[in-house]
Amino acid sequence: MGFIDIAVFVAFVASVIGVGLWKSKSANSEEGTAADYFLAGRGLTWWLIGISLIAANISAEQFVGMSGQAAAYLGLAIASYEWMAAVTLVVVAFAFLPYFLKTGIYTIPGFLEQRYNHYARSIMAVFMMIILVTVSLAGVIYAGALPMNELLGQFGFNLSMTACCWLMGLLAAAYVAAGGLKACAWADLIQGTALIIGGAIITYLAVAALGAAPAAGLVNASGAAATVADQASGVSKLFALNGDKLHMFLPKTDKILPWTALLVGLWIPNFYYWGLNQYITQRLLGSASLAEGQKGIVFAAALKLIIPFIIVFPGIVAFNLFSKEMAERGANDPAIKIANAKVIAHYQAIKNDAAVFEVFDFDKGWSQNNVELAAELTAYNAAERAAAKVADKSVLSSGLTGYKYDSALGLLIVKLVKPGNGILGFVLAALLGAIVSSLAAVLNAASTIFSIDIYHSYINKQATQKQLVGVGRISVGVFVVIGCVLAPLLANPNLGGIFTYIQMFQGFISPGVLAVFMFGLLNRTANGWVGVIGLLLNPVLYGTLNLAGKWFGVQIDFLNAMAICLGINLLVMFILGQFMRLPQPIVFHTNTHLNLDSSKGAKWIGIGVVVATVLLYIIFR
Repeated sequence: MGFIDIAVFVAFVASVIGVGLWKSKSANSEEGTAADYFLAGRGLTWWLIGISLIAANISAEQFVGMSGQAAAYLGLAIASYEWMAAVTLVVVAFAFLPYFLKTGIYTIPGFLEQRYNHYARSIMAVFMMIILVTVSLAGVIYAGALPMNELLGQFGFNLSMTACCWLMGLLAAAYVAAGGLKACAWADLIQGTALIIGGAIITYLAVAALGAAPAAGLVNASGAAATVADQASGVSKLFALNGDKLHMFLPKTDKILPWTALLVGLWIPNFYYWGLNQYITQRLLGSASLAEGQKGIVFAAALKLIIPFIIVFPGIVAFNLFSKEMAERGANDPAIKIANAKVIAHYQAIKNDAAVFEVFDFDKGWSQNNVELAAELTAYNAAERAAAKVADKSVLSSGLTGYKYDSALGLLIVKLVKPGNGILGFVLAALLGAIVSSLAAVLNAASTIFSIDIYHSYINKQATQKQLVGVGRISVGVFVVIGCVLAPLLANPNLGGIFTYIQMFQGFISPGVLAVFMFGLLNRTANGWVGVIGLLLNPVLYGTLNLAGKWFGVQIDFLNAMAICLGINLLVMFILGQFMRLPQPIVFHTNTHLNLDSSKGAKWIGIGVVVATVLLYIIFR
């Protein structure tokens, strides 16, 4: 890294922290309240809300995890998380936000107390805090440390994965603890803009490199030698090499994102994440008015449409350009070697058992390094499928990985971004900013839930505004320590990639929370215990469905499992609601000074976003 790169990187980090703390002075004044610290004084404008939503959302989880899964077989299909989110955001703006702002809540669990009872609020608060710290926080720290560790090593800064985890965690905790949500929002303005520009730079460089590369050095979507003309443009090569990856719909048998999940399953984590997850909705609760919140959400929805073009497409191109390097990293990655060894040992144990029907998939990278065993497994898989068909049995599957797909982003930066002119410093700063902004959002959300829903409700009901802010700051420190300790443990590839890990484990609460909110808004007469039962039922259902594969040999992907849980939850709550009734329907009383007039302009733009999303699915069907 040249002097200019280092100077740009340091200036970026300093500006993020400086602007965040400068704009959060009200939270640290003598007159500062809990609302100033946790909700930015309920004064966020639409452009701050929109950019902050994107900055809180887009992190290494997307830049590393999503681009890595795009480099693998999922390709463009993984973009459904982004494009369906655009539609979800529009619905949240006009169906959810009016209720949240009207009731004047600090946290999403607080809404459950108004609709159900105090127990429902407490259960959701505990569930959400556990998921935020052990899944979201640890996941984002690990996903961020992965590329930063590799990139810093490439440029002469040899920090361990653990050290990278602690560096990023403490950096995020510093300005969250000091300035609260307003510090996050203003820092996000810089970081959110930088991540979009940085992503666009990487996309441009990736497509340009694909166009300049000779066909002999490229591979297609499956890892086979390319059959394209050397003189073709980068865009032409992208579409010619990746025909199998440029589709939004995968077979219904896919274990991660089957097309059936797009009907119901994928909507569940989307509505939970964008409408009911404190990590995201804290920005909405800090809106200066309903119209400002709606305009900010629709602005974020429009930005979501472009995210796949700066994250997913570069991941696809990275495999075309650098599959050899991905295979080298996969062959030397300790976690991948351990996981593959377990799968091979399992194969050796069951290959002569006629009662077990299981196949062992593998990618091109693994087969190139294990030629004889790959040939043996190919024959074995064909025999197993034929035998299962005759016996009318379901076939389980296990996978062997030869490529380190999550190295896609790091390879693009190391190979394509030249040092010395400041661009490398900016791209690294944008990546760090994306990671830190998401970490800050999770820490702020978890500390708010602990301070308001747990500490104030159970530990010290007489706590002053200053005491609540102090508890919030202390909890930020405790949570970041827990996240940094857990993060390095997520290197195990059996988790299915960091992006899938985060989405999958949220399934223990997201279908239940969504069911309880949907039911609570549509049915105002069921009593509070119906909501409590709905929240407690979901982890049991979801855990049972995930164990079904081991018990009965039936594989249910996590998105379809979420859909089943949502349906059962709603059915159970509907039945209980017929007997467990309130004397009078619940009325959501207004408890705010905010202007609650809706934005007509945002509604029309939101409709345009929905239409654009449908067109994208038609184009890449």
